[in-house]
Amino acid sequence: MRIAMIGTGYVGLVSGACFSEFGVDVCCVDKDAGKIERLKRGEIPIYEPGLDDLVARNVAAGRLSFTLDLREAMKGADAVFIAVGTPSRRGDGHADLSYVYAAAEEIAQNLDRYMVVVTKSTVPVGTGREVEAIIRRVNPDAEFDVASNPEFLREGSAIGDFMRPDRVVIGTTSDRASDVMRELYRPLYLNETPIVITSLETAELTKYAANTFLAAKITFINEIADLCEKVGANVHDVARGIGLDGRIGKKFLHPGPGYGGSCFPKDTLALVRTAQQYGSPLRIIETVVDINDKRKKQMAERIIQACGGNIDGKTVAVLGVTFKPNTDDMRDSPALDIIPALQRAGATVRAFDPAGMHEAKKLLPGVEWTEDAYGTLAGADCVTILTEWNEFRALDLARVRSLMKRPVMIDLRNIYKPEVMTQAGFAYSSIGRPDPAGRTA
Repeated sequence: MRIAMIGTGYVGLVSGACFSEFGVDVCCVDKDAGKIERLKRGEIPIYEPGLDDLVARNVAAGRLSFTLDLREAMKGADAVFIAVGTPSRRGDGHADLSYVYAAAEEIAQNLDRYMVVVTKSTVPVGTGREVEAIIRRVNPDAEFDVASNPEFLREGSAIGDFMRPDRVVIGTTSDRASDVMRELYRPLYLNETPIVITSLETAELTKYAANTFLAAKITFINEIADLCEKVGANVHDVARGIGLDGRIGKKFLHPGPGYGGSCFPKDTLALVRTAQQYGSPLRIIETVVDINDKRKKQMAERIIQACGGNIDGKTVAVLGVTFKPNTDDMRDSPALDIIPALQRAGATVRAFDPAGMHEAKKLLPGVEWTEDAYGTLAGADCVTILTEWNEFRALDLARVRSLMKRPVMIDLRNIYKPEVMTQAGFAYSSIGRPDPAGRTA
């Protein structure tokens, strides 16, 4: 089989490379000439563990290629995937579908045989129907079907998520399109991966419902963590106690400074706007969005209070700035709210991140960037952990303490145990846990 993949961002590049690993002939298309040239040289524009090897292997095997020319990419293709960005639209929070619709027009201009046009991008309900209308308007004689195939990829684990998914969702009412999509995913079908065939609208809504539910779960445990601090309970024990209930599940019950990234912030907001547009407001998700926005701002005050209520003229060491580990993605990272707030309060911020500093330097002016975690600590009045990279989990605490002016740690990811930090001589603050003396920490 052969497919064209429009967009070489996170979704398009990972999906294209993984399909080629299945044995599919994949041609990835992008309008960014610089990006295509880098990909042809084997340079990967995003940080995703294992992606560089996957791309190199399939390029060498002749199954994966890159081009600026959509017509070339669509030659002989069974399907063309739209995997372009759908960022939040400025002003109203709706998903910006301009890239999707532009791709649909260009596809229409190059359709000369039957093809399945697949929306892989995260798009609101009704987008697939509009894509179909655009193609029919531009090319009335075109023979095609539109399908929705939302992605469920976690940054940092995307290849495993594609190769071993919980399910594959395909939205189409066409038997012909369904047969093409089933054949594309045949390696997973043979492994008994559930393949859910449904309507366009249902598939589109399923993606948003999944992400907003997970965002709500994160927000729920964050609020429970706040209550734990008031009553002296341990949020991790609460999370374990409820997570062992099969109806709830243990995933996404880890407290922190709020969700970020490329999906949850924009998808929760887009679903809220869609629901309002159709006169069926989602009050729960509206509240989730509001709480999460406020929480990221509140984290800076938590750091300031742990430093005695005043950080003017003080140095704050920050470990991790990406929204999660194993990615270089800075989109809606809590660091983008927390660090500027610390700077406005008069602090000097010194930071390190294993993968995100190149992008972060553009977004966080005035930060002093260092070569490693320990480089942030010299003379620091406190250190805060914003991202739970593995290399931060086993710091030499004696060395950390010796480097700092004051042994104060604010752990917003709860990667250390309060009793261990107390024994090591730290004034330690975390999320939703009592310290060994029984006080909230």
